[in-house]
Amino acid sequence: MVVQVEDSQLVKQYIQGDERAIESLINRHNSRLTGFIYSKVGDRELTEDIFQDTFMKVIRTLKRGAYNEEGKFLPWVMRIAHNLVIDHFRKHNRMPMYNSKESYNIFSLLGDDRLNAEKQLIKEQIDSDLLRMIKELPEDQQEVLEMRIYKDMSFKEISDNTGVSINTALGRMRYALINLRKLVEANSIVLTN
Repeated sequence: MVVQVEDSQLVKQYIQGDERAIESLINRHNSRLTGFIYSKVGDRELTEDIFQDTFMKVIRTLKRGAYNEEGKFLPWVMRIAHNLVIDHFRKHNRMPMYNSKESYNIFSLLGDDRLNAEKQLIKEQIDSDLLRMIKELPEDQQEVLEMRIYKDMSFKEISDNTGVSINTALGRMRYALINLRKLVEANSIVLTN
């Protein structure tokens, strides 16, 4: 009977210098990860590139000693692949090109379901990144930001709801935006599609 070594054990072995452990992890999750990436990009060559980039990132993170998702190796790797797929779409701004000799048809653009799925994927990632960063702000800044952006409240309404002056509410909003900008830069996050 063959006993399968847990992912976490293979990760430990790799960190301790056993190069074959990473090979085992790659082989173990190859088809699942490849299928996941291909379902998003629909191109074999691009799938292979993103798969390789994913494991390069995995290896760099493990070598730096920055991996701390004990027991959750596959979801962590899938997340890296997901982010690389989104980065690819953002970088290449995948819009269909039209030959200027042909007549332009808006419906051909609207009918591209894969394009809509890509845009939705990017939008979800942007929303997720933004929410995660907002949660890193001080509570008073989070509160003002959420009231202003998500609840569309005026600074007068925010002032009334929080019991602070309008100037204090404005100041908190200003600092929230400054801090968000710093977080975006520090995390190298692209908030456009």
